[in-house]
Amino acid sequence: MTKNKINTAIIGYGFSGSIFFAPFLHLHDGFELIGAVERNTKKIQKDYDYVKSFDTIDELLNDNTIELVVVNTPIDTHYELAKKVLEAGKNVIVEKTFTNNAEQALELFELAKSKNLHLFVYQNRRFDSDFLTTEKVINSGKLGKIVEATISYDFYIPKTRGDVHTEQALSGGEFNNRGSHVIDQAIKLFDVPDAVFADFSAFRPNSPVEDYFEVILIYPDKRVKVRATDISLANQHGYIIHGINGSFLKSRSDIQEERLLDGEKPKSTPWSSEDKSEQGKLTYLENGEKVVETILTEDGNYYNYFEAVFQSIRNNAPSPVTGWDGYKTMLVMDAARESAATKKVINIDKSKLS
Repeated sequence: MTKNKINTAIIGYGFSGSIFFAPFLHLHDGFELIGAVERNTKKIQKDYDYVKSFDTIDELLNDNTIELVVVNTPIDTHYELAKKVLEAGKNVIVEKTFTNNAEQALELFELAKSKNLHLFVYQNRRFDSDFLTTEKVINSGKLGKIVEATISYDFYIPKTRGDVHTEQALSGGEFNNRGSHVIDQAIKLFDVPDAVFADFSAFRPNSPVEDYFEVILIYPDKRVKVRATDISLANQHGYIIHGINGSFLKSRSDIQEERLLDGEKPKSTPWSSEDKSEQGKLTYLENGEKVVETILTEDGNYYNYFEAVFQSIRNNAPSPVTGWDGYKTMLVMDAARESAATKKVINIDKSKLS
């Protein structure tokens, strides 16, 4: 048993709280799940009989035993609640999308730094098997200099559902939802671009927010496209990477969310092996000859995110996704929104990153 556990509470116990946070906090021996804010249902106590349901956020923040708080409420509340958590002297994990804009993200980053607190952004898709595999192939050098990449995240949801997280104007549409993931992945792979050009649209009947987006990240030596749609019955490759010496194609195939939604309990050991038919194809030149390889998929595990959070708080190890990472993503997202609205290429002021 781990000594000096991190007492942790969750502000919202809806979809993300019950699927992406509580099971892993319960599993990881370094965390003690204290409870969640639930005004009515008190569902968390049915799932974990040892925890508490807080009636209000203030009640949670006034509990001096709690060291880490998860802010996983609708996006438009992230900034206000994360700030409140930090001002209460507690470390915080903030769900994606981090904030409404880069200005808010920078303020939270600086507040956490001034109070010597940990600020983490929950970008679990960095721990997807398909992304880890793509990253490994790029880092192998077999593709040579990368000149073009496309990261897609498609679904088939042809009718709106009124979801508070993805179909309300204040919290945004699919650009906030899936766009925050693919932009974070692009920045992780290729850093912040010089400029962006974006197009948003709503193709579903009566959709109040965008359900399609395409953003071109412009670098001096490459172009990276990030995109998603809700009208995709047969999805294209999740990752298409072209380099001077080769290409890599990989489906978006991570099965962790699917398994969690089916009620499976996560594991700290490998648990996300996928069917061989989903394995990526690497085509490259070696001594002038074309070589085609099927690439074994890496094991993705969201448990590793929480392990990194634990090590960061207790042992000052690197954060899995920092507040500064979140700020960089918001800079790019702000520019993309401006581009979509103005139909112009928007330059990113990199002096803001110095």
